Amino acid sequence: MEDTRNTQDARNTRDTCDTRDTRDARIALDPFVTDLDGESARLRAAGPLAAVELPGGVPVWAVTHHAEAKQLLTDPRLVKDINVWGAWRRGEIPPDWPLIGLANPGRSMLTVDGADHRRMRALVAQALTPRRVERMRERIAELTEDLLDDLTGTPDAVVDLKAAFAYPLPMYVIADLMGIDESQLPRLKELFEKFFSTQTPPDEVVATLTELAGIMAATVAAKRADPGDDLTSALILASEDGDHLTDEEIVSTLQLMVAAGHETTISLIVNAVVQLSRHPEQRALVLAGKADWSSVIEETLRHSTPTSHVLIRFATEDVPVGDRILPAGDALIVSYAAIGRDERAHGPTAGDFDITRTSPNRHISFGHGPHVCPGAALSRLEASVALPALYERFPGLDLAVPATELRNKPVVTQNNLFELPVRLTA
Repeated sequence: MEDTRNTQDARNTRDTCDTRDTRDARIALDPFVTDLDGESARLRAAGPLAAVELPGGVPVWAVTHHAEAKQLLTDPRLVKDINVWGAWRRGEIPPDWPLIGLANPGRSMLTVDGADHRRMRALVAQALTPRRVERMRERIAELTEDLLDDLTGTPDAVVDLKAAFAYPLPMYVIADLMGIDESQLPRLKELFEKFFSTQTPPDEVVATLTELAGIMAATVAAKRADPGDDLTSALILASEDGDHLTDEEIVSTLQLMVAAGHETTISLIVNAVVQLSRHPEQRALVLAGKADWSSVIEETLRHSTPTSHVLIRFATEDVPVGDRILPAGDALIVSYAAIGRDERAHGPTAGDFDITRTSPNRHISFGHGPHVCPGAALSRLEASVALPALYERFPGLDLAVPATELRNKPVVTQNNLFELPVRLTA
């Protein structure tokens, strides 16, 4: 429940921002995500630049069409520096706003621009190389088989596939990659659920962010003392012309990559299973080898993108978008759930899940431009190993409840289910 101060701050913020454009009402994003498809359709209809309200009563703008999103994601007038945000400078965004960790997550590649971003991205790229990612393939396959072995003992049983398979796989993978002690994973699960949720009580927001940063800082300290063959050690050692990442930058980068690295992959696996269950004729095609798993992965990324909205960029000056203006000092979110089904980019059947599409699937679900997701290759790799192995073991796998009964978690940034009940038919 919002406290009085948050309610008043939200009301003041809405009043300040709504006077700039009164042509239509703001679309309030549902904090419980009860109808993401319907909400995304409304955003597209109001776009390409839609006036929206984030949970907590925070007014922002959303880019909702593919072409305009690509333009804005490469526009230097939009920056990641939260101090450009007029509402933040005026004190209208409370420090215990549940989504503050996504709007102001510390100094990392996600929050800097220009030369600072190029510097950090170059140093991170030295550590997160394609070769390092590809080396994870064998470990991903090993973890996948172990998790499937645990499921094999319950044929025809109803299990929560998210809890038993789609969640632990990317968490173990990211822990291995980063060199995080696996004993930390249960607590990290609890903390990241609070980090992403719109329902985290205000008095727990700062404590959650502080504890997450503390776990990452402890990991960095341990790797400085005893380096290993992991990404954290590689980030510490990365150097260019004598320049190194600071501990603050490494901690923020770790938190960013752990958060994005596991949440995106969980949702990608879960959403692919849901769509294949809803479209058994397409599941039959891929199981018969008449369509490939890469088509399943890319169509899932487009149609049921793991990331529904990305927070936040800020306009340094007025930016025209279609027939509207994104005002200087205002905030912009990128609504990937709406963008993925834009008929202007993907044709009149953009709303259909179809792994047999003949036109190239040029979605931007991992972003576009300088801030494109650095973990995209790892997420695709995990899905390309996990999904074929899952269906090879359980070719008759299907939903154990009607798709209409599946419930999204209260997370406006992720297309993320509470659970995925399936029946494992060998």
